[in-house]
Amino acid sequence: MKLTIIGTGYVGLVTGTCFAEVGHRVICVDNDAAKVRLLQEGGIPIYEPGLDELIQRNVAAGRLTFTSNTVEGVEKSDVVFIAVPTPPLADGSVDLSFIEKVAREIAGAMTAYKIVVDKSTVPVKTGDKVAETIKRYCKAPVEFDVVSNPEFLREGFAVDDLMHPDRIVIGVRSQRPVAAMKAVYSPFNAPIIVTDINSAELIKHASNSFLALKISYINAISLLCETTGANVVEVANGMGMDERIGRRFLNASLGFGGSCFPKDLSAFIKIAEQSGVDFGLLREVQKINTEQMNRFIKKISDTLWVLKGKTIGVLGLAFKQNTDDIRMSPAIELCQRLQKEGANLRVHDPKAMEKARAVLENVTFVDQMDDVAEGCDALVIATEWDEFKKLDLARVRKALTHPILFDGRNLFDPAEMERLGYIYKSIGR
Repeated sequence: MKLTIIGTGYVGLVTGTCFAEVGHRVICVDNDAAKVRLLQEGGIPIYEPGLDELIQRNVAAGRLTFTSNTVEGVEKSDVVFIAVPTPPLADGSVDLSFIEKVAREIAGAMTAYKIVVDKSTVPVKTGDKVAETIKRYCKAPVEFDVVSNPEFLREGFAVDDLMHPDRIVIGVRSQRPVAAMKAVYSPFNAPIIVTDINSAELIKHASNSFLALKISYINAISLLCETTGANVVEVANGMGMDERIGRRFLNASLGFGGSCFPKDLSAFIKIAEQSGVDFGLLREVQKINTEQMNRFIKKISDTLWVLKGKTIGVLGLAFKQNTDDIRMSPAIELCQRLQKEGANLRVHDPKAMEKARAVLENVTFVDQMDDVAEGCDALVIATEWDEFKKLDLARVRKALTHPILFDGRNLFDPAEMERLGYIYKSIGR
């Protein structure tokens, strides 16, 4: 099929590339001319495991192209996906100006029937607004359909998530676009759920909010574990064996971050509020997430006493493993708060150092993880990269002025760390 993806961020670029990989002809459109040139020249603006090889292969095969010309993308495709940012506003609601702008551009370029698909995460009833906008600004006497097709991609695992989805949600206002949308996704062999458009839009926000709730729940449990001498990992394992609960997203940590969970949670609370529903449960999820970071900072300050003038090593800057994304990263927040207390930082991340340089000032960026601890008063693990589990603990112990390690991701075994002579502080254990 002939498809266009407008927006080449994490969602748009992965979606367009994977569509090309299964045989569709895909045009990726972005208004950032520099990003388009980079992609045309074989570069890639984000780190996502496996994505660069897929892009190279499909560009070479002629199935994947990049342009900054929206008109070209709309004219040459039957289905147009909108995958532009939906950033948060100050009050927690969603900035839909990018969606509106693209809807107007699509309307101005349409000369024949098109299926316009909202791939971006948007508030319920956005599809209605997109349809109204296209109808208002389309000068040609053509028909169109607006579809909601939310994405469920995890950064760091997005290629596998798209190639092997657990479900495809298609929200429609009429049955006309259903056959074409099923054809788009038929190569992926996944269950396809066809709903009304409002339900599809709610599914995305409801899903992310529930996952954030699971994280905050186990973090609340971690505090109870610390006060009673229990082990949150063992509690989570026991809970997770119940198939009604499941083990995933029950890892105690610094809390959730990234470009999705905090934004989508705030947006969902605001959506409910605007609909006359008080979603107090989700406000509590936010509160627990904030308190989790506060407790971890207090754990560091209680142990080191005065942070001013101390040198602290931090392993991890991305908001999670397998990505270079630092948006709303708990690790970045941790670094900034330690700096406010007067600490000097030595930091390392396998992929996110370049992006972190733009937001962290007066920080020493260290190329090798085993070198971070040199001359530090303590070491902090802030992101759950698998590489960090291979840390040379004997070398690190010698490099530290005193063997203190704060593990915000529970990567190491407390008994083993004690045997190695560390003062080891983790979460909920």
